[in-house]
Amino acid sequence: MSFPQTRMRRLRISPGIRKMLAGVQVTVDDLIYPLFVREGQGGRQEIQAIPGVFQYTLDDLLYAAEEAAEAGIPAVLLFGIPADKDAAGSQAYAEDGIIQRSVGLLKKEFPDLVAITDVCLCEYTDHGHCGIVRDGRILNDPTLELLAKTAVSHAQVGADIVAPSGMMDGRVDCIRQALDKTGYNDTLIMSYAAKFASSFYGPFREAACSAPAFGDRCTYQMDPKAGVDQAMQEIALNIEEGADIVIVKPALVYLDIIRAAREQFRCPLVAYNVSGEYAMLKAAAQMGWIQEKQVVGEVMTGLKRAGSDLIITYSALDIARWIKESEEE
Repeated sequence: MSFPQTRMRRLRISPGIRKMLAGVQVTVDDLIYPLFVREGQGGRQEIQAIPGVFQYTLDDLLYAAEEAAEAGIPAVLLFGIPADKDAAGSQAYAEDGIIQRSVGLLKKEFPDLVAITDVCLCEYTDHGHCGIVRDGRILNDPTLELLAKTAVSHAQVGADIVAPSGMMDGRVDCIRQALDKTGYNDTLIMSYAAKFASSFYGPFREAACSAPAFGDRCTYQMDPKAGVDQAMQEIALNIEEGADIVIVKPALVYLDIIRAAREQFRCPLVAYNVSGEYAMLKAAAQMGWIQEKQVVGEVMTGLKRAGSDLIITYSALDIARWIKESEEE
């Protein structure tokens, strides 16, 4: 039937009706909060390019974790910033590395907080690339062993989930085999399965001190102009190799990838609302051009509607607070 028998406005005539019929709900349980941990002393340092986000020392990390836990956020994603870097990224898999110590501390004080660790070399290499470099080329297969060593070293100190992000072919299979061989069968792999070589990563590279010293990452991260089919092939390969959860990164301009992945795969799906996406909205809010709470809420709803089960976002604490405030109204 059509108008006047059908009046779609009746379905949104009051707040109560709209709430009853809401088809998409973002909850605190959907959120993963990224945290940057650096060597040294001196307290937390705000990251200029990501307002409201900080680099934490080990002394301050527990305060950040406590904030997340008290807000009801179930998981944190840890990125390490070492004091020393070398060509092989050896601090990524060192027994006393910054992430290894961070995870041990977190799991001791907050055992129920899910600890997810970034498994990559770019924060730890002096050249800033995600793999071993030889004659200006980023080598795939020699990098895999180091990624596996890193993942195992994280599992040994209590990481619940390891998240390989370097887009090296075969990384998930290599990590899964290494974890199983060393007895960490229950450690999950949350793989950056469709990670694009995006211009939205700039603020993150400042935060993690991980900008490449030469060239770019276009030979291993996905081409932003690649079609949906290539992204689906990447995700399928990751799942076949043993990924328990898959990530699409970035989020906002890749909603088509999220939707296609949701329709094709039953694997839990994560959208990474990346630093550049966060920073744009934060800057616009600071200028008074947008209402941050409403716009961020709309973004999160869009990511859920597209098919995301979970969302990695630097806005996690704010979102948790806004959700609590709305429940108390």
